[in-house]
Amino acid sequence: MIGARIKAYVKEKGIKQTFIAKAADMSDGTLSDIFNKGRKIEVTEYVKICKALGVPLDYFVKDILEGKEVE
Repeated sequence: MIGARIKAYVKEKGIKQTFIAKAADMSDGTLSDIFNKGRKIEVTEYVKICKALGVPLDYFVKDILEGKEVE
């Protein structure tokens, strides 16, 4: 779910997956698995991706943290 949110953001902003992978020090394959195969994202990966995108850590999970959406 979080991977899908990040993927939608990336698509909307026109950011290339390879840019994020490099900036987050991750492989393209790992990022692709998170975006396309529903692989659960590790906390450290999430932090790196948020930093690479320049968004606050709660950006993709704010509604979950506020109890507005439950998986």
